[in-house]
Amino acid sequence: PLSKNAPTLNTLRSMQHLRPRFAVCAAVFRIRSQLAFATHQFFQGRGFQYVHTPIITAADCEGAGQMFQVTTLLPEGLQAAKLPATEQGAGGYSKDFFGKPVSLTVSGQLAVENFCHALCDVYTFGPTFRAEISHTSRHLAEFWMIEPEMAFAELEDNMECAEAFVKFCVQFLLDRAHSDLEFLDAKVERGLLERLQNIVSSSFARITYTEAVELLRAQKEVAFELEPVWGDDLCSAHERYLSEVVFKKPVIVTDYPYALKAFYMKLNPGGKTVRAMDVLVPKIGELIGGSQREENLELLLKQMEDKHIDKAELEWYLDLRKFGTVPHSGFGLGFERLVMLCTGIENIRDVIPYPRYVGNALF
Repeated sequence: PLSKNAPTLNTLRSMQHLRPRFAVCAAVFRIRSQLAFATHQFFQGRGFQYVHTPIITAADCEGAGQMFQVTTLLPEGLQAAKLPATEQGAGGYSKDFFGKPVSLTVSGQLAVENFCHALCDVYTFGPTFRAEISHTSRHLAEFWMIEPEMAFAELEDNMECAEAFVKFCVQFLLDRAHSDLEFLDAKVERGLLERLQNIVSSSFARITYTEAVELLRAQKEVAFELEPVWGDDLCSAHERYLSEVVFKKPVIVTDYPYALKAFYMKLNPGGKTVRAMDVLVPKIGELIGGSQREENLELLLKQMEDKHIDKAELEWYLDLRKFGTVPHSGFGLGFERLVMLCTGIENIRDVIPYPRYVGNALF
C-alpha cells in the first residue's frame, strides 16, 4: 500500500511507475499534456505545417559529438563496438544496418529547414537525445524539443514568434488548467500564479550579449563562481540573475560571439557576432535558443570550414542554398523546461513521465 504521507519528489523518482498516483505528479503530467496540445494549437493557428523529422540520423546538428550511436553489430561481441575508422569514417560500419555511422537525433533543425524551403513555416515536436554525462537539474539524456522554422523571417521575427509562443502556452494553462496551477501554487511554489501572470502581461526584455556581460560585470551583489567574460558562454547563474534580479521577467539575449555558436548562424556586420538569440526565464535560465540562418552559400561554406564541419556529410544541406533559398529563422525549445517554468518544479527529472539520464533507464 502507498503511504498516507506523500513521499518527496526525489523518492518518487525511484518508483516511476507509481508517480502518477500522487497529486503533485498527476497535476504536473496533466499540465504537460495541456502544453503539448497548446503547442500544436499555437503553430497550427499560425499556419505552420507539422513535420516529422527522423529520430535515427547521420547528421550531428549541434556538432558536439555527444550522440548515442545506433548499431546492430553489438550482439556479435564486445569487439564489434570497436569499429576501425577509415578516411571516410565508416570503417566496419559497412556491415551495419545502414552501412554507415548513425545516431539518435540531437535536433530536428537541419531536417526541418529542408521543409521550410518548400512549405514556408513549419515545426517539429519530438524526442531528442544527448549522451551528456550530466547530473544537473536541467538536463536529460532523452527529452522533447519544439523546433519551428520560418521562411522569409529574420531574427526579429524569430524573437516575436518565441515570445508569442511562451505567452500563448502560459495563457492556455491559466484558462484551462487553473485548478492544477492553484494546487501547485499551494504545494510546490508560492507565487506561481503571480509569476505566470507576469509572463503574459509584460513584454520580454531584449538586450545584446555584450550588454548582458556589461550588466553582469557591473553588478556588486553576487560573486559568480564563473566570472562573466566577453567571449565566454553565459552560465546558468548568469542567465538566472538577468531574468530574476535585473529584469524580473523573461529576457531575450541576442548577438552572441561567432565562436560560441553553430556553423549555420548568420554573421552580423563585422563578423564578431551572429544573429542568435536565447530566451532566458526566471527559475530556469535558458528556455529557448535560436537564430537567423545563413542563406548565402559562400559564407556558409566558409563558416563550415572555420568550425571544421565535414562538408561531405552535409551536401544535402548545402543543396538547400544551391537550389534556391530565402532568409529564414528558427529556434529550439526544450519542452521539459517549459513544463518546469509552468509548474514550479525545480528538477527536470520530475516533469517527464520516464526520465532518462546517466545511470538511469528504468522500464
